[in-house]
Amino acid sequence: MPKVSGEIPQELLDDLDEHVGDGGKFGNRSDAIRASIRKTLDLLDEIDRRHGRVETDEAESH
Repeated sequence: MPKVSGEIPQELLDDLDEHVGDGGKFGNRSDAIRASIRKTLDLLDEIDRRHGRVETDEAESH
């Protein structure tokens, strides 16, 4: 799996860490970040659908 690095403001990291680890929703930060990216991409896809910007399956396969 590729690794990606980036800068995250401390406030966001602190909020993220509240949901990671024992008793948290995610086992580690990577799991939490991947879940957040997936959810954001799903939301963007939904916005695109509402605005008629969805590619057909045929166009996506090229």
